[in-house]
Amino acid sequence: QVQLVESGGGLVQPGGSLRLSCAASGYEFRYYGMNWYRQAPGKERELVAGISSTGGSTNYGDSVKGRFTISRDNARSSVYLQMNSLKPEDTAVYYCNADYDVRRGTRVDYWGQGTQVTVSS
Repeated sequence: QVQLVESGGGLVQPGGSLRLSCAASGYEFRYYGMNWYRQAPGKERELVAGISSTGGSTNYGDSVKGRFTISRDNARSSVYLQMNSLKPEDTAVYYCNADYDVRRGTRVDYWGQGTQVTVSS
């Protein structure tokens, strides 16, 4: 059974930092591209950052470039999102996602339950 479990969300002041974690199980994590998405109230879900199966390639949404860093540890089947210089507009539920199996060349769509990040003074 595939599981993605996010943690690390919370309340932080503007300018602060948080580190989100996503622990994966039930599939061979090291073969899958991983992403972080977020969804704010009343808005569509948006891609925050993505990372290739090896960690050698990353991409970021324009609104977080230079502030957020995605990384992964295949030995721990985990993906992380380091968020610095947080702004109130970063407030959202953050979701972990697996989207591509490089070994089989197939797309998948695994999601975690989300973790709330609130940036407020």
